[in-house]
Amino acid sequence: MKKTLAIVLALVMILGVIGCSSKPAATETKTETKTETQAEAAPAAEAAAPAAEQAADSPLAGTYDINVWVGEAAVDLTKKQIEDFNNSNSMGIKFNATVNGVSEATSADQMLVDVSVGADIYCFAQDQFARLVQGGALAELDAEAAAAVKEANDPVVVGAATAGDKMYAYPLTSDNGYFMYYDKTVIPDEDVDSLEKLIEDCEKAQKYFAFETNTSAWYIASWFFATGCKSEWTTDDDGAFISVADDFNSDKGLIAVKGMKKLVDSKYHVSSSSGDEFASDAAIVVTGTWNFEAIQKLLGDHMGVTDLPSFEVDGKEYHLGSFNGCKLMGVKPQSDSIRLLALQLLAEYLTDEARQMERFDALSWGPSNLNAQKSDAVQNNPGLAALIKQNQYAIPQGQIHGAWWDIAKVIGDDVKAATDEAGLKQALQNYYDKISALFTMTEEEKSAWSVIGAICGTNWDTDFPMTEIEPGVWQSEPLELHAGEEFKVRKGASWDENYGMKDGVTVAGGMDNAKVPADDVYTITIDTNVPELKFVNQDGILPEAAPVEEAEPAAEGEAVANTWAVIGALCGTNWDTDFAMTEKEGVWTSDALELKAGDEFKVRANGAWDLNYGVTEGATVAGGDNLKVEADGTYIVTLDLTDPEAPALSFAEKEPDTWAVIGGICGTAWDTDFAMTEVEPGVWKSDALELKAGEEFKVRANADWAVNMGLDNGVAVQDGPNVKVEADGTYVITLDLNENTLVANAE
Repeated sequence: MKKTLAIVLALVMILGVIGCSSKPAATETKTETKTETQAEAAPAAEAAAPAAEQAADSPLAGTYDINVWVGEAAVDLTKKQIEDFNNSNSMGIKFNATVNGVSEATSADQMLVDVSVGADIYCFAQDQFARLVQGGALAELDAEAAAAVKEANDPVVVGAATAGDKMYAYPLTSDNGYFMYYDKTVIPDEDVDSLEKLIEDCEKAQKYFAFETNTSAWYIASWFFATGCKSEWTTDDDGAFISVADDFNSDKGLIAVKGMKKLVDSKYHVSSSSGDEFASDAAIVVTGTWNFEAIQKLLGDHMGVTDLPSFEVDGKEYHLGSFNGCKLMGVKPQSDSIRLLALQLLAEYLTDEARQMERFDALSWGPSNLNAQKSDAVQNNPGLAALIKQNQYAIPQGQIHGAWWDIAKVIGDDVKAATDEAGLKQALQNYYDKISALFTMTEEEKSAWSVIGAICGTNWDTDFPMTEIEPGVWQSEPLELHAGEEFKVRKGASWDENYGMKDGVTVAGGMDNAKVPADDVYTITIDTNVPELKFVNQDGILPEAAPVEEAEPAAEGEAVANTWAVIGALCGTNWDTDFAMTEKEGVWTSDALELKAGDEFKVRANGAWDLNYGVTEGATVAGGDNLKVEADGTYIVTLDLTDPEAPALSFAEKEPDTWAVIGGICGTAWDTDFAMTEVEPGVWKSDALELKAGEEFKVRANADWAVNMGLDNGVAVQDGPNVKVEADGTYVITLDLNENTLVANAE
């Protein structure tokens, strides 16, 4: 810090002249002091001068009322560190600080609502850096101060705090990456370097491999970095994105998705990064240091921690890469240059080597300071040691366009759906087309608002356009929404600026989605002038006032069930898809579900977790344990609510289908089923039937129209057209479900 203090002194000497005519705000008391550097160089007699006399030499001396935002876990420690600064600096600077816990993930959203009322000093995740620079929420470091910070810190983190040639923030941590945790009772240490062996170990033990490759671009990038792909975004000095060098759609990218497919096709893959997966039969979880303590409690001495494995394609191995991210500390621009210098001195103090080590000791936060990284304490921490080991394969997470996260995260689903190499190439082409479109957007498109969510058959991957009905007020077309669905609104098809709702109040950014209370057609409006997000049904009724039809009033605090559905790790989903159930006389029944051994599920009401059922020790219990499938098969899930005091949740294998012919035939009028016999697997034949020219028929399963077949251009299809008899005769009707054929053969 002494080097920076010397620099600040030189600046203060210049500003001192200005200070004669432009004094600090009246609320800040000023006294003067010497800097530490001055005190060291002073003659002995001068060095012995009273502290008050030394303080009189500094234009920075005084008391400053400031607001500081840090992560919730760091509030108390930050208060202590600010007090330490007050007691240790020799310039007479005193901060009267109000320290609040604000998540680094959402602090940028709150700052950009109104920078003037935001915190003076605040912490944020590096992916928010560009929009904070663009929004004028970060004060630039002068060249000398930037040089001192660069010299002391990890160059990757320094790069994350820089736009163009200018530095706007102070490195706080260098621990935002991921690596592999594993259960040593399932995974032998000698297998940890091979993805293929790890998948085999999990499948053999019927344990899950949790790697968020279907829901997070941050983790999906790992596969591409393994093969040498890049996605490097360039900003101008104002933080605006001007270009991208991205080669995911290439031969290297094809190798990456071939490796990815090995994992996503395994029935024991789970797209998750939660440490809690170890409590749900996981043997491997790819996640970061933030889950270290929770996983250690679950696995104890059986916890293994290491870098990510390699995968093999065409005889060559590729070590999985990762993003290497960080947290930064910023200072808000100030109208008073003296106040700004004081705040920047505090920010440097709070991010120096000693303070970073204090955060490591208290919170296990990984330091960005180079000397701190080399300390024995950091080197001996298993989680950070694994992160440092993985970092040799990591790519610095620079500034990334806010829309990229949505564009890239669907690659995993596209890869899972692909059935051949052409499908994998199409997945990459889809990605490339969307990336390219970002730089062909018009200014109108960049400023336009849209609705996005798990709505209208989409899953946070489709923007529903809104129209500006008056300056700053945007409105959607009517959208058919269902109870429990969630959405937000965002600007320019990017997450840089977005709004959700919490307890009926509009909130910027963060994880608070707006939730649909009941099935209806809604119009969604965002007034960006306030800002205010609201949605009303066709009658102009706000959601809070919308009546719930066919539901008796619930007791206070009791959830009302309007719909029920099955949800779980089943049918290729991961607790993110509701499989609707149908109600008849108080009994809710699912469609036939193809389940695999080891699949787990529950049932829940209204697409939300407020009311859900599982089974604990054989009894159906609200919030009970997951139901587990013992063997592969086709199952029907049933929830019997005929006795509200004794709900019964069960599932059983579906009875085999029986097929029959039905129509205006043999003297009947679509009211009689003529049985068919399964003569070989999937092939059903009727008895000989006397049919007349012009008569029509179809075939159906289980004497019900839910599953029926007609004939469309020679192919048997669900709900297809009736089959017409061409001539009188005796016919045998044959349905081949293997070939999708339906024929009437004359005897």
